[in-house]
Formats: sequence, C-alpha cells, structure tokens
Amino acid sequence: MKKFFLMSFIFLSIFGVASAALSAEQVVNIYSARHYESDKELYALFQQQTGIRVNVVSANAPELIERIKREGHATEADIFITVDGGVLYSAKAAGILQPITSTLALKNVPDSLRDKDNAWVGLTTRARVIVYAKDRVKPEQLSTYEDLADPRWKGRIVARPSSSLYDQSLLASLITLDGETKALTWVKGITANFARPPKGNDRGQAMDIVAGIGDVALMNTYYIGQMLNSKNPEEVKAAQNIGVFFPNQKSTGTHINVSGIALTKHAKRVDNAVKFIEFLTGVPAQERLSAGNYEFPVNAAAKKHPLLSSWGAFKSQSIDFSALGVNNAKAIQFFAEGGWK
Repeated sequence: MKKFFLMSFIFLSIFGVASAALSAEQVVNIYSARHYESDKELYALFQQQTGIRVNVVSANAPELIERIKREGHATEADIFITVDGGVLYSAKAAGILQPITSTLALKNVPDSLRDKDNAWVGLTTRARVIVYAKDRVKPEQLSTYEDLADPRWKGRIVARPSSSLYDQSLLASLITLDGETKALTWVKGITANFARPPKGNDRGQAMDIVAGIGDVALMNTYYIGQMLNSKNPEEVKAAQNIGVFFPNQKSTGTHINVSGIALTKHAKRVDNAVKFIEFLTGVPAQERLSAGNYEFPVNAAAKKHPLLSSWGAFKSQSIDFSALGVNNAKAIQFFAEGGWK
C-alpha cells in the first residue's frame, strides 16, 4: 500500500511539473485569412524577438468566423486577421471579438482606420484604382469611377466577376456615397461597356489590357507592385505597360479597403495577443508589410514602399468601413440586377 501511494505521488508530481511547463509555454494562436509571405516573415520575427511562438490557422474569412463561433469558449484562437472592412464588420456582428484597449495599438492606428468601438484595428490599406493602357488612353481622359459608365467607354472595360469581394466593397462604398439609384445605374452603365464577359483576377485584367482586349480596368494597388516584381516576365511586362490613376480626386476620393487585426472574445492568451497587435502596428513591422506586399501602412510614422510614394498623395473616400458590410448584400443584388455576372 505504501508503495502504491509513493508511486502515485511521484506520478502526480511529474504530471504537475509537465502541466506547469505546458501552461508556461508562451504562444499566441492566430486565425488568418491573409496569405502573404511578408506576414509569415513577421510572425517569425515576432517569435524571435519575444520568445512567443506563433501558431497560424489559415482559411478564408467566412470559414474562420464560423469556426470561431462554433468553438465558442473552447476556441484556441486569440487573434483574427482578415482583409476587407465588410468582413471585419461581419466578424464584429457575429459576436466573436472583444475591444482592443491597448493604448499603444490605438496610438499606432488612426481613428479612421479602426472600428469605432475598437473591435478591430487596421494593419494595411490598399486602393482600388483605375488602370489603363498607356498607349491607348491618356490620364486626362479619366476622372471618376462613375464616369466609367459613360457610353464613350463602350467595349473598352475589362472586369472581374461580380463575386469579387473587392468590387463588391467598391460598389458598397458607391451605394453609401451616391445613393442606391445612382449606384444601380452605374452597374448597368459599366456592364454595357464591358469588352468581354467578366472573368479572372486583378492580374488577369492587367494582362488583358496589354493584350488589347480592353483599355481600362479596376485593380488593387498592391497587385501592381507584385506584378512589377514578379518572377513571371509576362506579368512584369504587363505592369510596366499600364498606367495607374486615382479616381474621384475632385469629389468623393479613391476607394480604399483595409486589412485588420482583432482580439477574439474568448482569447486565452490576451497578454500575448496584445503584444502581437502592438508589434504588427508598430513602425518596423508596418514598413516591412509595405515593403513586402506593396500595401499602404496604417501607422503614419511608417515609410511607404518607394513605388507607393512614386504615385504621390491622394484623396481617399471618407466612409465608415462598416458600410462595406452593411451594403454588401445590396451590392450583390445590384450586380445581379445590372447584369454584371
């Protein structure tokens, strides 16, 4: 009997030490819908600098939001990262986030690039610009998103399918700024000007412009940087032969969208998660994000990639990013009604 109790005591002691070691391990668990090499490099740097191991679960944003909801209190997610203000709005509406209270993180990110209740803060932004064939279009011929619906562009516009979240959010912003009637009219007008049925991604639109299929398209700025520095010579050639135009500079401003980071409602490693948010919104990480993925930093003290600086300053839309989520269903409806497949 004594031997039994002695062995039990030894087992429990060993188990207790092992459990303490596991609980003492410094980790932060991230559910991310961003899939860029620049992000992975920063995760490794954070781990190196802090000793906090970064675990990442990657999937598309709706899947991650649903998983966090389903896991509830048992979730291992401490951080949620995604692109698009509308998606961030959906995550907040799903009740899976808690406010970020870090003074440093809130100082790093201006009010305009974070949720009004600090449910999320921005990481980077990208502008949705008009790109054009340098040999067939002069920049002075361009002006606004709305102008692309003018009949003089008939047969000259190439576009992605209406399933593109980037264009859904652009249309959601136009619904906010121009009203529903004008936004639907815009969809019908731009659809009538398509050079071919919508297809492909942003890179594909640039390639089709250079191939002479169309003259103008909508494109996110970071794709231009990626193409200019691509290992594919055809992508480099295409990017070199398209011009970049920031629309609506004399009116409502160019549409920008945001990548954001949030603290999950049931995070189990809040301290580590807050350190991670502070790290990613700090100047060194912000500059690495801009240099690695050609995105605009949210921290005003961070330097932009030279390519972004070469385009000069521009006026951006002044809307609450939640509008991109609020108006998403209406945008999808208008695409269907207007014939943008």
